[in-house]
Amino acid sequence: MKKIDLVSIVVLCIILLAGCAGEPNQEVNIIPQPQSVAVEDGGFKLSPKTVINVVQGAEDLTPACTFLSTLTEKSFGTPLKIEKGGTKSNAVNITVDPSMKADAYELTVSENAIHIQGGSSKAVFYAMQSLRQMMPVGMEKGEKMNKIRIQNVRIQDEPRLGYRGTMLDVCRHFFTVDEVKTFIDMLALHKLSVFHWHLTDDQGWRIEIKKYPELTRIGSQRKQTVIGKNTGKYDGKPYGPYFFTQEEIKDVIQYAADRYITIIPEIELPGHALAALATYPELGCTGGPYEVCQMWGVFPEVFCPGNEKTFEFWEGVLTEVAELFPSDIIHIGGDECPRDEWKKCKKCQARMKKENMKEEYELQNYVVHRIESFLKTKGKRIIGWDEILEGDVSKTAIVMSWRGKSGGIAGAKRGNEVIMVPNDYAYFDYYQAKPVENEPFGIGGYVPVEKVYSLDPTEGLTPEETAKIIGVQANLWAEYITTFSHAQYMLLPRMAALSEVAWTPQARRDYSGFLNRAKLLTQRYDALGYNFAKHILQEPKTNE
Repeated sequence: MKKIDLVSIVVLCIILLAGCAGEPNQEVNIIPQPQSVAVEDGGFKLSPKTVINVVQGAEDLTPACTFLSTLTEKSFGTPLKIEKGGTKSNAVNITVDPSMKADAYELTVSENAIHIQGGSSKAVFYAMQSLRQMMPVGMEKGEKMNKIRIQNVRIQDEPRLGYRGTMLDVCRHFFTVDEVKTFIDMLALHKLSVFHWHLTDDQGWRIEIKKYPELTRIGSQRKQTVIGKNTGKYDGKPYGPYFFTQEEIKDVIQYAADRYITIIPEIELPGHALAALATYPELGCTGGPYEVCQMWGVFPEVFCPGNEKTFEFWEGVLTEVAELFPSDIIHIGGDECPRDEWKKCKKCQARMKKENMKEEYELQNYVVHRIESFLKTKGKRIIGWDEILEGDVSKTAIVMSWRGKSGGIAGAKRGNEVIMVPNDYAYFDYYQAKPVENEPFGIGGYVPVEKVYSLDPTEGLTPEETAKIIGVQANLWAEYITTFSHAQYMLLPRMAALSEVAWTPQARRDYSGFLNRAKLLTQRYDALGYNFAKHILQEPKTNE
């Protein structure tokens, strides 16, 4: 019998112990950061034989279940089966518990099964987005796998704010249906809940209105586009006609609904009106002629609120918009409306006299009140930019605070619900790195990822005022964003920072920890084919 030396025995023991030990625990890095994460030893191995099992829930769980099944199909080559029944092993067991908060979920991963419990189907979908970020990045691009290990964990989670949005401007530059759908996918990945769709402006009317077909025949195109920042030079290239048919919009609405995202349309009034006035010049104070605007800015040519036909037009447009969009909220703009023409307009002055008005700002307040009353008959509420506070706006209107946080604070103090969209934190058309000469050409400003992350939407407010802050949002205006690839670059990874502002309690937020997780999330962006700004990858890695 051969002698075995001591070194050989030690090596053999190490090998045997390694074989007996389980796989090491993996870090759980999720954006937005959940409220509570407890990592446990071991992991669940997801395989093509794993089933998605609805233990208790409503029919509207289908989109959530289909999402997970389709996600795994990329790697397994076959979708996971969706079943109904009691709790099973080797399954993703789903339960909807109406006693929980509607957006709250619990996600438990054990060696035998995954359990998701949510207050609604939407909450279940949020749990699946967390589960998704615990899976290998290669799944996103369809790398072939036989099994996928998911770390054992217990997560309890719910969002800080219900309204978590991003606005996409398709008026200055247009994005296709497929690009809009990719934008919606980006929202879903970050657990954002609202897509604010800016559809009308001076430079283009982008939504089909069947009562007014000329809006898209004339208003959806401009003769040319200014080069740079209103240099007086133009590219000489016709832009358009570009618009969404109502059937295309219905398709996009359904696509968003399948990802539990609400679309809020914006129809600008009484300012930013040139695309509409070029089509129907009688709706302006001077009667024109007007043309779809070829440059950027705020222009004196606005709708005439002294003309009753203007209200007939708005009501005709908004009737179709209200019927088309399921959202109970419609954005009516209300910002950047010069009143110079109203001062000279006989119809406007006659309206003021009839309504006992002394100042032209009261005309805008009259418009907001009247349109709000009309939309209430359609079962809709209004959102307006914070300029609507300049009049005696009703307490039922929602204020979107964009000129810093002051408008939102004022709105909350007077009892209006508020969405914080301060331009110095949440305007994603602003540059995100310096020197700006190295960045794609833009409108100006400077909002890096860290600045976005530093936003506290309820800072300095009393508990009663804090309750009026129902959400936060980022805006992507498209004057200088000519391609969707550029749009993605401006959105990512700032969208990740916004999502954590909106979702994670202030006390759990920490930029250094976020930075580590965001760097990992950018690997998922890469796998998904998203274009993104890579500045944070150069920031030093820190310990949470």
